[in-house]
Amino acid sequence: MLAQLPYIKHASSGNFFLIAGPCAIESQEMAFEIAEKVSSICDRLEIPYIFKGSYRKANRTSLDSFTGIGDQKALDILKAVKETFKVPVTTDIHQASEAAMAAEYVDILQIPAFLCRQTDLLVAAAHTGKIVNIKKGQFVNAGAMEFAMKKVLQSGNEQVMLTERGTTFGYQDLVIDYRGIPEMQSFGAKVVLDCTHSLQQPNQKSGVTGGKPSLIETVAKAGVAVGVDGLFIETHPQPSIAKSDAANMLPLDRLEPMLVKLLNIRKSL
Repeated sequence: MLAQLPYIKHASSGNFFLIAGPCAIESQEMAFEIAEKVSSICDRLEIPYIFKGSYRKANRTSLDSFTGIGDQKALDILKAVKETFKVPVTTDIHQASEAAMAAEYVDILQIPAFLCRQTDLLVAAAHTGKIVNIKKGQFVNAGAMEFAMKKVLQSGNEQVMLTERGTTFGYQDLVIDYRGIPEMQSFGAKVVLDCTHSLQQPNQKSGVTGGKPSLIETVAKAGVAVGVDGLFIETHPQPSIAKSDAANMLPLDRLEPMLVKLLNIRKSL
């Protein structure tokens, strides 16, 4: 499946693949800086790389939270990243009406965790013919994702990935059950571990989602040890000033040293 993506490199390297980029597209300058840095790192380390950026953020804690710079402007930037750096790109969609539009610009359509049961959204994404990456809802177990996957398969699209991103624990925390990774792989899906969103602390009194970015490497190491197919990491040159998910993203300069450690774990297996 990955080998069929336009511009994908190192698909036969035997390494995990990496989906990485900013939470939201803030500007072309910022997107290009991240894409250039990460694609260069992945070329050196022979890691298949897919650039990620949300063209719009629909799920926000409060009404005044940043949602985007404009759909068309952000989608044009995603297309420019793809053509300039020769890497496949992905973004999330929130309504069935967005599927065909986004599919004109990106190679993988991501279904947000809160929407993993939305049948019309899954069917619309399937009908584009693009790879569909469904994030596991914080409110469901791994076994339930087989039904979400089948909605895409039964709509005529066999290109499905599933992403683990933590399960609600208590009121303001998430926890990863690593048993879910091999369980979802048993469905025949490539499984991705979201190393940043799984460390969110949602619904804070401040109205801004918190997080534990110091544990990103820990989470990633465990995922690679379990045998996950891909990693999802949101990264930013200066997370503290990012307009979305500032509390969860990995500083861009910490990405390469972490990936080297993760590859050593992968090789040891």
